[in-house]
Amino acid sequence: MMKEGNNDPKHWLSELPFTSINYILFLAGLLVIILGYVLMGTGELNSVQALSVSPVVLLIGYLVIIPLAILYRKKDKAA
Repeated sequence: MMKEGNNDPKHWLSELPFTSINYILFLAGLLVIILGYVLMGTGELNSVQALSVSPVVLLIGYLVIIPLAILYRKKDKAA
């Protein structure tokens, strides 16, 4: 018979690294990215909306909100 390994009651899935705040930020990032693509698709071909506003919205979604959702961790109050 094979040994069961670690019998520690604290399983690695019992404490997930992401909290609800992380998931809310990730969802907000996805919504901002979708908004950026909608802005890009609905604007005229050479409009300010399609060439300036939507790329900035996409950059905010991809480079600010999504990494923030991954890296955010609540600070411990223990000093």
